[in-house]
Order: sequence, then structure tokens, then C-alpha cells
Amino acid sequence: MLVMKRTRSYDRPADGLRPFRVQSDIQPQAYASLLISTGKTQVICAVSLEEKVPPFLEAAGKGWITAEYGMLPGATSSRNRREDGGRSGRSMEIQRLIGRSLRQMVDLPAIDGYTLRVDCDVLNADGGTRTAAITGAALAVRAALLRMVGEQRLPVLPPLRPVAAVSVGLVDAVVLLDLDYAEDSQAEADGNFVMADGAWVELQVSAEGRPVGDDELLLMKDYAKKGIASLLSLWRAATDPAPGY
Repeated sequence: MLVMKRTRSYDRPADGLRPFRVQSDIQPQAYASLLISTGKTQVICAVSLEEKVPPFLEAAGKGWITAEYGMLPGATSSRNRREDGGRSGRSMEIQRLIGRSLRQMVDLPAIDGYTLRVDCDVLNADGGTRTAAITGAALAVRAALLRMVGEQRLPVLPPLRPVAAVSVGLVDAVVLLDLDYAEDSQAEADGNFVMADGAWVELQVSAEGRPVGDDELLLMKDYAKKGIASLLSLWRAATDPAPGY
């Protein structure tokens, strides 16, 4: 087993998460909203409810969940330009990942006639923005569904698959869970792992400096499972019904 050559932020071990928390109702005018923090990374997740579905789902007997992702100008050390002319390729890739993940939470026929649109805006970026967005967006969707039940838009809360995501990377030949920006910028390989109710939704692993071996990949998956299990404490901490609804 290789030993880390560096001290990690928050003095955590290789398989340790940064401190994480959620603040609910961060945007009171949204249908549901929260701010998720993982270390210094902060993402606002806000849900808008639409009483319609996309044209391709009309008469299909299904609802829809989709997402948009963006980074606010002050989120990074140098100003991040607004994407006024359309989403960048990176943002499009991330928001598609978020949407795919959220649609694994609930069987879409249970929300027939409705679209839940989740805006994920990065307030502060210090690594793991897309995985924080997935974890926070899933909790925001849960809060929105609870509100729909309270308003009698849904007869009951449909069965939900808890969704969360985390990053894992390879830095100085050591597998590390939940990379911050300093680690991610030096990673030989990095990955994003998404789970829904204990099953994999998506695994993205990319080699940056060298290929990843089977043993390293298996350890990355093990660390991701452990990290996601901890993140799901946010689901257990959430109240029924959601505060303020």
C-alpha cells in the first residue's frame, strides 16, 4: 500500500470526505432549494416546477426531471465568464450527467404531467462541483416531491432511490477520495461515481497522466461506495415534510 506524500485538506485520510452540510430554503421563491457545501465547494440547487412535460413525452404517461449547470463568475480564482452565448461543452456534459442521475431517483410515471427543472449554480469551486451538484440536486428534488404531496399535486410520495455522487482520483500513485482543486489539478487520473440506492448509475474515470490499473480502479470504487454511504446521511437527516412546506 502506497503512503501519501502530502497532507490533505482538513487533515483527512486517503478515504476521507471533506466536511459536508446542507442549508435548506436558500432561495425561498424557488419551489425547493438548498445550498450544499463540500469543503470549500458550494453549489446552489433550486427546483422549478412546471405543469407540463417535454413534447417527446406528451401522452407517454410520464413526468420528467432535467437539470442545468453553471458556474458563477466569482466561483473561481480568476473570473469565470458567463455562458451568455450558450452552454459550454463542459457545462452541457455535466448537466446531462446530473439529469441522468436525478431520473434514477423516481419512476417517471409517478410524476406524470410534471417537469422538475433543477438549476445547479456553483457559488464556490474547489473541486468536486459536479458531484456536489448531483448530491444536492437529488435532495432538492426530494424536497420538491414532498411539497407536491403537501399541495396534493401527488397523492403520496413515490418510492425514492437515494442518489449521491463523489469524486475519486489518483494522485502521486495514491487513490484519494473527494479531491479538492489542488489534488484534482495534479491527478494522474480522476473519476466521478454516482450511485442510486446502492447500485451504480454512472462511473466516469479518465486517465490524465497514465492509465489506471485494475487494482486501482477497484480501490477507487470501494472508496466511492464508502464516501457515498456517508453522504447519504444527508437523506436520513432530512425531515418529513421538508421544512417550510
